[in-house]
Amino acid sequence: MDKTSILNQYRDICSDVLNKLATKLNKSFKSFLMETLILYTIIPGRINFLQMGRYGKSCEQRFRQNFSKDFDWLSFNLSLSERILNGDRKAIAIDPSYISKSGKCTPWIGYFWSGTAGGAKKGLEILGVGLIDIDNKDCISLQAVQTPDGKTLESNDINLIDWYLLVLKSMEEKLHKISPYVVADSYFSKISFASGLKEMDFHLISRFRDDAVLFYPTLEGPTGKRGRPKLYDGKIDMANLDKSRAEKIAVDNGGLYTLTAYSKSLKQMVRLVIWYSKDSKKPKLFFSTNPHMSGKDVIEYYRTRFQIEFCFRDAKSFTGLMQSQARDVSKLSFNFNASLTSVNLAKVLAKEKGIPFSMASCKTMIHNAYLLERFICVSGIKPNRRLNDKLVKELVEFAAIAA
Repeated sequence: MDKTSILNQYRDICSDVLNKLATKLNKSFKSFLMETLILYTIIPGRINFLQMGRYGKSCEQRFRQNFSKDFDWLSFNLSLSERILNGDRKAIAIDPSYISKSGKCTPWIGYFWSGTAGGAKKGLEILGVGLIDIDNKDCISLQAVQTPDGKTLESNDINLIDWYLLVLKSMEEKLHKISPYVVADSYFSKISFASGLKEMDFHLISRFRDDAVLFYPTLEGPTGKRGRPKLYDGKIDMANLDKSRAEKIAVDNGGLYTLTAYSKSLKQMVRLVIWYSKDSKKPKLFFSTNPHMSGKDVIEYYRTRFQIEFCFRDAKSFTGLMQSQARDVSKLSFNFNASLTSVNLAKVLAKEKGIPFSMASCKTMIHNAYLLERFICVSGIKPNRRLNDKLVKELVEFAAIAA
């Protein structure tokens, strides 16, 4: 075993992906980027410019200057995803995430929805775009884009939904090569968002409100009379579903039914999936704007969407997603994406080493390997690999969570 094999493997993954990028990077920025992504994984506690200057080989000023540069995070993470997301069914997942931040000089600070607090809080927001693998129940973060505050959006005569669509529009060409489906939570089940995706040739998979108005499609054939043909029959009563018009899907907990329905809010036919839980609560309504999609796929795509939440959780807990002290949009954007990309790299590392993924364990082992490498380097002693193999392995895996 190499004295720091896990750390060298992490470096190799970074180097391989960077070499595959269509945009060639100069040697200086490439070495800076690799060092930064390693530091996000090894630094315990807060991750900011001061800490990176302490742990890294570069000075604090180098990190401050290079964080303002542009980098194609989308292409980098797409290349990473090819290494571990090998399922046949994939989809684009989007999810806004609240970032705790204060300061009068912080750009685009405002009031945004926080799911943890259950209300709007002052801070920042990012729109995370991820790639989910339905078959393997996994997700890779592709890119995070900061959301402007309300005044900035108003001055540009757009709203939040318009901004989210603009973000997807900027990635449209590359996302189309992956999947035609965009999965989002119930906030996005609006006609403005669904129509915007339709213009980009994407289908939306989401969830309706519990009181959504839906109709059975008409069973009548063309009458030959003048006027628009009849689109639907009666309103769907969720408490008394006409099961002759629906197909039942086998599930362990509760009942699941699927049918084609007309949505009053979206003004189009959708593939509707209704889940009746055993605890007698209101049924949950899932849908896809592709009415020909199977009901089983709709529910599995939507449930896998939650994998993007785990990416945010790991980045906030271990790789400093909310700890940047920068007061510049470009530097904040670099921090958000470097933090999420570090989680992606840890996932790839765990998969290729054949160990269960745990961000806590990966961070601990890479941190231990980094310290061991520094000790050996400073001591000036070349260790005997054959004699110290077992000892090095114990030191690197010390305090890591057992599988």
